Amino acid sequence: MTRIRPAELIRKYYQNNPEAMEILLEHSRKVTRRALQIARRLSVREKLDIQFIAEAAMLHDIGMIMTDVPDLHCFGSAPYLQHGLLGAEILQQEGFPCHARVCERHIGIGLTAEEIIREKLPLPTRDMLPETLEEQIICYADLFFSKGKKNRYKEKSHDKVRNNLKKFGEDKTTVFDHWQQSFEPDAS
Repeated sequence: MTRIRPAELIRKYYQNNPEAMEILLEHSRKVTRRALQIARRLSVREKLDIQFIAEAAMLHDIGMIMTDVPDLHCFGSAPYLQHGLLGAEILQQEGFPCHARVCERHIGIGLTAEEIIREKLPLPTRDMLPETLEEQIICYADLFFSKGKKNRYKEKSHDKVRNNLKKFGEDKTTVFDHWQQSFEPDAS
């Protein structure tokens, strides 16, 4: 498998927007650190691609540059909800389909085709759920960090994440609880 140099790829797409690049890098580093801590703990009993987790966690939000979110210094034309899909398109074009899957599937705890239809979300009608353990770890780690100006530098507690997910349905909190038990059983 050809390895990515995440910083080079981020610079390629963010070179004309250093403010957005700094927000992305700060967020992605935090997500990567947490994902790697989990992966290293789990690697004692699970076969994991640690290098892939590091790369994909750094690149999971690369598509935000194409969205319209002034708070993130992003002035594209797409709604923020599409940042995962747009990031997947970028990474597909760059020749990294496995990394692209992480981008597409990391929104919340993933989305089902049924949810996309029911909520009339501006996304293709298909399941976009993290399937591999690596995808799930990155998705889980991402839940604890915001890029928004108000909470950019704060890590959310497990309770805060759980409460945020509650408004999207009990099935979301059930998945989160399962992941927490699997990835960080001693956390509260």
